[in-house]
Amino acid sequence: MVDAGTTGTGDIYSGKTILITGGTGSLGHALVKRFLKTDVRRIIIYSRDEYKQYHMEQEFAAHRARIRFFIGDVRDRARLYRAFTGVDYVIHAAALKHVNLMEYNPHEAVQTNIIGAMNLLDAAIDRGVKKVVALSTDKAVNPVNLYGATKLVSDKLFRAAHAYAAGGTQFVVVRYGNVVGSRGSVIPFFRKLTAEGAESLPITDRRMTRFWITLDQSVDLVVRALETGGGGEVFLSRIPSCLITDIAYAVNPRARLVETGIRPGEKLHEVMLTEDEARSTFDYGDHYVVYPLSYAEKHQEHIRPGGVLVPREFRYASDTNDQWLTAMDLTELMCAVPDEEPMAIGSRA
Repeated sequence: MVDAGTTGTGDIYSGKTILITGGTGSLGHALVKRFLKTDVRRIIIYSRDEYKQYHMEQEFAAHRARIRFFIGDVRDRARLYRAFTGVDYVIHAAALKHVNLMEYNPHEAVQTNIIGAMNLLDAAIDRGVKKVVALSTDKAVNPVNLYGATKLVSDKLFRAAHAYAAGGTQFVVVRYGNVVGSRGSVIPFFRKLTAEGAESLPITDRRMTRFWITLDQSVDLVVRALETGGGGEVFLSRIPSCLITDIAYAVNPRARLVETGIRPGEKLHEVMLTEDEARSTFDYGDHYVVYPLSYAEKHQEHIRPGGVLVPREFRYASDTNDQWLTAMDLTELMCAVPDEEPMAIGSRA
């Protein structure tokens, strides 16, 4: 995997401008720190929250010459066209993503996750952006909730847009699971309850499993897709699974766990890669790449060297994963997770 402290082929950044939609989130902060280590000319943070932009501007005050803040919404087509002027690369992280909230606000999810994606890809093509890396989720695979369904449509739009761009802008999708320590993570929620003296912790189902990825690994995957993606692919990392019960016990080993039941839109287990996608998926050791099926059929021309086609019936799911977080792994992860912005359990799980 790309080293957590550097980027791979840094020369692609020299003198370039990178725009990050939804850039005030956890991943946006981490990406800015990574890109500042390159010779990138400018980083543009595009988001609709002026309060978060204000605080982020203070955090990166020493780099004001290289960071620009642009208030705007991906729903605003005209604003995107203005923001994309002179931009070389776009990281599309903006989305409405809390599962339970989107179940009861479907129109809003469609407006941001689907219409916003359409606005963005049109702006990128028309403004001559070189490459767009769109962030996705395991919930877009065989979706059962509205969030996953909107991200599935978004992914389809970006992968189709690569052909639509006719050799111009390249579009690549990155797919991963729950980010440890991101805003909305269950860990700060469990910690808050424990700090308040709660003797029990609520979980939806004792059997529930999830894919977990660290923030650094998420950045690595985005950087890999940006630097090596040719367009039309889906990149996903090999990451471990974990039982939700193990997360709870790692926070509070003496806690009594109370099952609350799976809520609308939640899955018992998540799938990162289906058997149907396996037909065009290549294994690169620490990550997979799902190529357009037409590429896989003549892979000598389009497939990046070093990969091996996965078995025909290969399926990558959180309950059948061959990598699992141990108690020691979880303890180490806990140390890296901030105690802030707790959300209700399952908001993203």
